[in-house]
Amino acid sequence: MTTVLELRGITKRFPGVLANDHVDISLNKGEILALLGENGAGKTTLMNILYGLYQPDEGQVLVNGQEVEIKDPSDAIARGIGMVHQHFMLVPVMTVTENVMLGVETTKNGIFLDKSQAAKRIREISEQYGLEVDPDAYIKDLPVGTQQRVEIIKVLYRHADILILDEPTAVLTPQEVEGLFRILRALIDSGKSIIFITHKLKEVLAMADRIVVLRGGRVAGAAIPDQVTPEQLASLMVGRDVTLIVDKEKAQPKEVMLNVKDLYVKDEREHLVVNGVSFDVRAGEVLGVAGVQGNGQTELVYALTGLLPMETGQIMLDGQSLAHATPRQILEKGVAHVPEDRQRHGLVLSFPIYDNMMLCTYYQPPFSKGIVLQEKVILDTATKLTGQFDVRTPSINVAVSTLSGGNQQKVIIARELSRPIKLLIASQPTRGLDVGSIEYIHSRIIEKRDDGVAVLLVSSELDEILALSDRIAVMYKGQIVDILDADSVNKEYLGLLMAGMKPSDAASKAKPGEKVVERVF
Repeated sequence: MTTVLELRGITKRFPGVLANDHVDISLNKGEILALLGENGAGKTTLMNILYGLYQPDEGQVLVNGQEVEIKDPSDAIARGIGMVHQHFMLVPVMTVTENVMLGVETTKNGIFLDKSQAAKRIREISEQYGLEVDPDAYIKDLPVGTQQRVEIIKVLYRHADILILDEPTAVLTPQEVEGLFRILRALIDSGKSIIFITHKLKEVLAMADRIVVLRGGRVAGAAIPDQVTPEQLASLMVGRDVTLIVDKEKAQPKEVMLNVKDLYVKDEREHLVVNGVSFDVRAGEVLGVAGVQGNGQTELVYALTGLLPMETGQIMLDGQSLAHATPRQILEKGVAHVPEDRQRHGLVLSFPIYDNMMLCTYYQPPFSKGIVLQEKVILDTATKLTGQFDVRTPSINVAVSTLSGGNQQKVIIARELSRPIKLLIASQPTRGLDVGSIEYIHSRIIEKRDDGVAVLLVSSELDEILALSDRIAVMYKGQIVDILDADSVNKEYLGLLMAGMKPSDAASKAKPGEKVVERVF
């Protein structure tokens, strides 16, 4: 087997942090290598070194047996290395062709962009790998799964032979995940090589040829998929036994705590994005909202938490209207909010941990007397919460920006769940987190449900929705298309609803003898 990439003794230090500690990794031609690890394990740093965004303090990078120096992404691209980022790098108002050409523009007569030649090559790439992308389509009109295909085309257009995919299934439906896996296999069959970074253990076992696990900046171990279980991988990542199944009793729902009726919401561009939504959440239950990102879930949460005004409709919490209430008023009525973007909307990154713990309640006793903050009470409380919620930090005095993603999320969870609440709104609560942090946060959510709190869970992770929810509402294009009992539905059915299809719609399009839905795992 031909080795196309080697990382030898890669070491990278940041002030106070050893991000990579003499890491050795190799990648073979025609292979999918899965890279696993907790947040802060060093995966991103390692890939940023490979893509030229960071320079190693020690170590060598070898491409096709030759030692190379990769000073920036253009060096990486020139050596056949391409990266598909978790957050797509596309311009919505431009076409597929215009996006793919960015940075490598070709011209006719040295003056005009040669879009026709670029579009021809895009069609050739699309047909070769089964990508099914229209070069003339505008990005803003494409579903998420197709936008990801555009990102893959961008890399292939630049003649990449080594592809780095960072969390490639984070926002895809199960059907789109199946399509992506078929594309990856087509790439491998053509001789490409892939490094696949993900937190989803089942996908690793389904797709990878080899698995390398990082822990604490070092290689903790390696495995072959058919010789290891998800539990063993999780233990290797975290360094302890991890429970991958959410342990919960059957819900005991009580009175309706949140009632939403005929809610209409416009986004900042004045587009109607929540279109006549109605549902309720009872005390002591979890209502999961499933849907591909961008179908109105974000704006629904913003309206419920006072961050975006509603056009018309009714929002009632425990019999009291929340219509037109401010975020502080909603908070004071007993609503906790775990936002989908923890860094933009959940934390003040430059503030220390203890200040972030008190962002919601700093003006209330016992944390203040009038306009005077009670620093000792704040520090003592933050220290206590840091221990109770397993926030791993050398000190509560450090800026919250220095924490890993999982520990940043635990700061938010500690702040929101440590005060009396009636309703918990958790939006993408485990996005980008490792299995250890996911296990912890899931247990806290179920703990609140069992304490009688109503929980509205918004997630694009179907495994999370199915694991935590008692009932599931599916959103598509701003509407709730169905509300189902979690015990009576499977992932494939939910995936069809998330794509705007009913099972009968899929069946009507199936060829004789063709499976309507094919399982990935």
